[in-house]
Amino acid sequence: MNVAILISGSGSNMLSLIDDMTGSHPGRVMLVLSNTPKAAGISKAIARGITAKVVDYQTYKPNISAFESELQNQLEAHKIDLICLAGFLHILGSNFIAAWEGRILNIHPSLLPKYKGLDTHQRAIDAKDDKAGCTVHEVVNELDSGPILAQGYVNILRNDDALSLASRVLVQEHLLYPKVVRDFIHNISTKNSQ
Repeated sequence: MNVAILISGSGSNMLSLIDDMTGSHPGRVMLVLSNTPKAAGISKAIARGITAKVVDYQTYKPNISAFESELQNQLEAHKIDLICLAGFLHILGSNFIAAWEGRILNIHPSLLPKYKGLDTHQRAIDAKDDKAGCTVHEVVNELDSGPILAQGYVNILRNDDALSLASRVLVQEHLLYPKVVRDFIHNISTKNSQ
């Protein structure tokens, strides 16, 4: 199965996915797409031999449909079957999501349904939660609301701040996302072969 990873930043979750999709893995990363040329993950993908492209959101503003049309063109040109969002800081439109229904995954740095959106770690600390973590979910029109596929947990320590908590959650993200993507692709492949 051909996989595209969409990024906006450093691509640390992207790297964990690329590194996992080797050997007997049922998927291969065929494309990394970024919505900004400033994403540090672009050079990291290229260094691992992955085709990386930029569809710069700023050049398309305010024509979001043209931006998403170009994303779609890139995905089709690379025969992509599954999209993994990995720090892609752009809310996708309903037409784009409908075209990829059931084939877009995201990792979010909170235990959904708690703390959708941004500043998740500080919000968990402010709420005096005892646990935080990450969630892999399918992408639907409503932000961070798709079916939950799996979650990883960390304890919130008494002296945690948003940065220290984020660094521990990120370790869980790097473990969880590749496992869920592997299982997701395996399950699709199994269904398609029956």
